[in-house]
Amino acid sequence: MSRTGKLRVVLAGCGGISGVWTNSPAVSKNCEFVGLVDIRKEAAERKAEKLGIDDIVTGTDLKEVLRATEPDIVFDVAVPEAHCGITLTALAHGCHVLGEKPLAVSMSQARRMAAAAEKAGRIFAVTQNYRYGMPIRALTRFIRSGAIGRITTVYSDFFVGAHFGGFRDVMDHVLLLDMSIHTFDAARLITGEDPVDVYCRDWNPPGSWYKDGASAAAIFNMTNDIVYSYRGSWCAEGHGTGWDSHWRIIGEKGTILWDGGDGIRCQVVAGKTGFSRKTKERTVPMKCPGYLTGGHEGVFRSFIKAVKGGPLPETDCRDNIKSLGMVLGAVKSAESGRRVNLTA
Repeated sequence: MSRTGKLRVVLAGCGGISGVWTNSPAVSKNCEFVGLVDIRKEAAERKAEKLGIDDIVTGTDLKEVLRATEPDIVFDVAVPEAHCGITLTALAHGCHVLGEKPLAVSMSQARRMAAAAEKAGRIFAVTQNYRYGMPIRALTRFIRSGAIGRITTVYSDFFVGAHFGGFRDVMDHVLLLDMSIHTFDAARLITGEDPVDVYCRDWNPPGSWYKDGASAAAIFNMTNDIVYSYRGSWCAEGHGTGWDSHWRIIGEKGTILWDGGDGIRCQVVAGKTGFSRKTKERTVPMKCPGYLTGGHEGVFRSFIKAVKGGPLPETDCRDNIKSLGMVLGAVKSAESGRRVNLTA
């Protein structure tokens, strides 16, 4: 730690998304930035000027900046292809690592990174920020209470007409690789289960402004005999679902509909006879512990707490690798036309 008692941080990657990290109240309260790294030196220098820290070290070589600053933590906000190298370098230097999603671009890289964190005795976690929202936490808490009985089937729909421009327009499997991990990780949180196998198809509809894979459909078998079905598109104009998807969660005693925002409806069986059993509405309380909310702030808080000796964050690499496996398994299935095992 620094003389101020704050955790010393090097930021790797000084692009636009890095502002979420440097402007975070949780980070500002507990951390101080001592180094900035970017493949473009001018980007690191601009970030230093914006932060207003006169003695901060900037550079293009992570190893050099780590040697010069001796940080406690590395924040990895670089492009996905750089995550493996940054994480392995930081862990070898004795740093904890918090990185942007995805954890890695391949399962072999992900396993190597997780093994390195285990060997180093350091925390390596991923900013899976969508799971840190009040609605999904309230929903999950309600499900865990047994309100609809054992979950059997889950459906999610993600339909957004997103005109980004830039690198996404030319990506392969753009929806699966750049967005679906948020929805897949949410499915793991909601069900409390892990993926077993997947069959997926992705395609590029006529009129798509993307090069490849703007739409997808996938069926996952999950542990505890749950079936999870995903439908999505990034080139669906009109009647958008919003970024957190629309959900139908079916249990043995009832069904929950969630619109991805504050709209959560639940019906449970109230009758015991008749062709269609009578149902009654149940209210889903919109409450949960505050530390589980906040989006990126929730991730930052849990990571910093873990570094200071608290419990591992939910998005620790050994857990988040399962969400990454859903994405890469879906891509493999789409390319091969076959069901892919996710437990190997």
